[in-house]
Amino acid sequence: MGQGRPQLTRRQQEFLSRFLELYHQVQEPVHYAEVARHLGVSKVTAYEMLRLLEERGLVRSEFRLPRERRGPGRAQVVFMPTRAAHRVLRELAGPAVEEENWGTIKARILDRLREGRAAGYEDLLEDLLARLPERRSPLRYTAELITALLLALRTLLEGPYGQILRERLRRIGAPGELGLNALTGLTLALGLAERINRRISTRLLAEVNRFHQTLLQLSEKQRGTLTAFLKEVLDILFEEETPNQEAESPSPPPAS
Repeated sequence: MGQGRPQLTRRQQEFLSRFLELYHQVQEPVHYAEVARHLGVSKVTAYEMLRLLEERGLVRSEFRLPRERRGPGRAQVVFMPTRAAHRVLRELAGPAVEEENWGTIKARILDRLREGRAAGYEDLLEDLLARLPERRSPLRYTAELITALLLALRTLLEGPYGQILRERLRRIGAPGELGLNALTGLTLALGLAERINRRISTRLLAEVNRFHQTLLQLSEKQRGTLTAFLKEVLDILFEEETPNQEAESPSPPPAS
């Protein structure tokens, strides 16, 4: 492959995108027969397309024994994406379409958060968790996962150390501070929190690797957009504290 970007047809782009989706779901190299089932194509088509993408440096293959087989046996060829696959898809898609839709995605999530202040956030959290396995653009997936994580952590964010934790979250992306990858560590902490629903924490923990891999697909500008979005979510979840804090502030002494 030359130094330039690989030229892919629309069909090849779609195949690569859906292959990446499958790979992030199973978190391991995939046999071409499984790719064929997931994409609804023949095994021959899947195999030939994977080999074509491999020639272009977007996929690599290796031979492995099937999991269920121990000892000597026939190895199977499995495939996994290269780091270049994410970059190429991002460059081919371009930022225009995703940025055009970002306003709608953001408004929908923030509006539901505002509505949930009165009725509670249980329905929104369940909806976000149910949607995670679906195919999503990187920006939309990360925004929805960030929202689900903050909702799951809400009891901790309201606890005795909640103010400190919220301030740390608001400093994400600031000069000298951690980036969005810090959220993967926060997600892992869910499993240790006694007040977090175990089913919800298990569901979010299953997304840690996909979240990390998806962040790698985002441009610096998109990561900045998500950092600003995280702070907006925090402001909506905890803005009711501001009036109380102002009410507790001592009144100025009367003028003499």
